[in-house]
Amino acid sequence: MAPNPYGIASIWAQGDAVIKAVALMLLLMSIASWCVILIRAWHLWQLQKVAQASRDFWHAQSFAQGQHILASANSRSGCRANPFRYLADEGQAAFDHHSSHQDDLHGKLPLSDWLTSSLKGAIDESAEQMQKGLAILASVGSTAPFIGLFGTVWGIYHALVGIGASGQASIDKVAGPVGEALIMTAFGLAVAIPAVLAYNALSRGNTGIISKLNRFAFQLHAYFLTGAAPKSSQQSAQVRALKQGA
Repeated sequence: MAPNPYGIASIWAQGDAVIKAVALMLLLMSIASWCVILIRAWHLWQLQKVAQASRDFWHAQSFAQGQHILASANSRSGCRANPFRYLADEGQAAFDHHSSHQDDLHGKLPLSDWLTSSLKGAIDESAEQMQKGLAILASVGSTAPFIGLFGTVWGIYHALVGIGASGQASIDKVAGPVGEALIMTAFGLAVAIPAVLAYNALSRGNTGIISKLNRFAFQLHAYFLTGAAPKSSQQSAQVRALKQGA
């Protein structure tokens, strides 16, 4: 079978350093975006599994048992960082710290304000972790079409220069080089479209997780303000007893 004189191999063989650099750049951008898509989609799936377990937290008989439920959700989903468990731990730590440091400056703050600040900080940290890699998708989605277009313009310029130098302007002499150059635009779109779609889908999924974190934080805030939160020593003993029983 004869090789296609107007295919991708022909573009690479006949292209100059600029065309090859554009093609390699688009290839690297595509690899980077697909790595981010697969990794972040897997993490989002794990977080959704963990978020379902957060509903069972409030059916526990104690705070330590609730934390054990969240820890068990980690092992079932394979999620290494559980933002719901982290939120509960930060809330408990803020409650204990405020109670035991009444003479410090933050001890003069109302417990409600101190808890709100601590829980909000934990949510912001979790949101920052969930957003990792999305900037790559946004950059690829916004720049890849223009990089491909630059390759097309450069290729058409050299094609027209070559046609003018040869003095042959028939349709078969024009269609091949110009068509090859237009493939670079198609490459740019092929790289950009998955990145844009994945960015929108992952951002929407992250927004849903953050909404659940905010709701969970509101419930924790109300729980700690009732004074029902156990002291850290009691909690640690209960956690050890649960782990030994498991």
